[in-house]
Amino acid sequence: MSADATLAGQVAWITGGGSGIGLAGAVELAKAGCRVVVSGRDAGKLDAAIESAQARGAPRGSIGAAPLDVADAAAVARVAAEIEARHGGVDILVNSAGVNVPKRYWNQTDSATFADVIAINLNGATACTLAVLDGMRRRRRGTVVNVASFAGWHLSYLTGPAYTASKAALIALTHSFNIEECVNGLRATALCPGEVATPILKKRPVEPSAEEKARMLQEDDLGRTIRFIAGMPPHVCINELVITPVWNRLYIGGDDLKRN
Repeated sequence: MSADATLAGQVAWITGGGSGIGLAGAVELAKAGCRVVVSGRDAGKLDAAIESAQARGAPRGSIGAAPLDVADAAAVARVAAEIEARHGGVDILVNSAGVNVPKRYWNQTDSATFADVIAINLNGATACTLAVLDGMRRRRRGTVVNVASFAGWHLSYLTGPAYTASKAALIALTHSFNIEECVNGLRATALCPGEVATPILKKRPVEPSAEEKARMLQEDDLGRTIRFIAGMPPHVCINELVITPVWNRLYIGGDDLKRN
């Protein structure tokens, strides 16, 4: 059975689906035959994202929107219930909502900023997973893709303590899910990309140049990776997938990666 045959008719919920990796994943899963719901904080941005997805090959009507701030656990539960009522449950959850801030280092940050990053990157992913878990258990089928980061797998200076800690914790969260839920037929993947040319780069203290971005992973690379993970046969679990550009600046360095 092909991967697309496996995915056809499945329901995918993607947070952070208004742009970047989340939107790229939505496009690829929709092209594979999934019914996709994208969430993000900006309803207008989601509408524009759906138009963009159709221009990139997603079938018309295959993607819907559910505005959501994943840091609001009550709202997460409400949106998950709405998706289940409309579509019969979530088969694939992609936790792609994530943030970082320009003033991110120990000599710049504060407790409130740290808490805001953790609330979205880690707690938001946890809330979304909990919101779909009972349904996945009942159906004895479910795939969770946690978009972590190379920064949580290979610790470095660039991303600062809050983002680094949140992504390292998200990797651990993924493994803990598999330890417990494998007996229920469920699986999770910690997807750990290196530098990807997405809008989050504008939040860096120094934005990389266009030339540097061209050598990074591109959004569509991650979209295809998400489709690959979700399309594996149900008995296969990709526990962790690390993907980087060949020209890996986190190894090589760059002018915008220097310490302050």
